[in-house]
Amino acid sequence: MSSARIFQPSKDASQSGLARTKNWLLEFDQTSPRETDPLMGWVGSSDMLQQVKLEFDTKEEAIAYAKRAGIAYRVEEPHKPIMRKGLSYSDNFKFNRTAPWTH
Repeated sequence: MSSARIFQPSKDASQSGLARTKNWLLEFDQTSPRETDPLMGWVGSSDMLQQVKLEFDTKEEAIAYAKRAGIAYRVEEPHKPIMRKGLSYSDNFKFNRTAPWTH
């Protein structure tokens, strides 16, 4: 019996946009250990389900698919993003600064 996790991917650290973070993914868990090829040193596995990633518009659609297919699943809720206050360069030179000058 295969198991899977349903999650919403986080934002890519190297990009500023939020593309591909709105959908939900169903990703199968590893069932067989990875093996190192003795000749080339590549790591591989005979488990083909590790290559499957299914994309859904909503969490409910992903759960419904897992139930329909008889897949044991766990849902990982996304973390709330931290809202940061935007500062401009000119804010460093305001007269009503809350922090004192350091130089």
